[in-house]
Amino acid sequence: MSNRISSRQCEILNLLLKNRAGLSIDEIANAIKISRNAVQQHFASLRLEGYIQAGELKKTPGRPVRTFVLTETGLNFFPKQYAWFSELILTDLKNEMGSEAFKRYLQKLGTNLSQSLISRFDGKPTEERIDELMLIMEELGFQATSTKATNDDDHYIKACNCIYHDLAQKHDEICELDKTLISTLLDKETELVECIAKGGHICSFKIKRDS
Repeated sequence: MSNRISSRQCEILNLLLKNRAGLSIDEIANAIKISRNAVQQHFASLRLEGYIQAGELKKTPGRPVRTFVLTETGLNFFPKQYAWFSELILTDLKNEMGSEAFKRYLQKLGTNLSQSLISRFDGKPTEERIDELMLIMEELGFQATSTKATNDDDHYIKACNCIYHDLAQKHDEICELDKTLISTLLDKETELVECIAKGGHICSFKIKRDS
């Protein structure tokens, strides 16, 4: 949850989640027993953060009143169980396919993902390819750096986080996806030399120099 969201604003988001058609300022004020002005102030913050937006006009005995609804960002504020669902799918796949076939499947996923990104690498030398790879890894959520060994021409891609750590601890074959993605995008043989999911402090990929 965002540190910018107060407990009162959480109440408002929860009310809007339970009333997906939207609620007016007065309806919110009555529900959580605060003033109309206080609701307006909370709404201003929530709209600025992108959690809510103006909805439809609601008919009343007097003038129609504006309702407010959750945005997609507002819906995503609430906890999800993506990791649990992914674990369910991966476990079933591995049981059905066996470990080696599962590993090949993840390598294929890495290759397929690389095809949607390869145009960003066309015609670039190795150094520029590595710079582009760093941008892509950042976009994917990795906190990664690249270094070059002092005693040879090998490059190392080092990530201090694993974006699917819980899954990789149970299915270390997932590392094949990253390794294949990096190898394909750089057009270089790649070796995983340290892995967080296997007890390492970082995930380190060795990009081997051309023979």
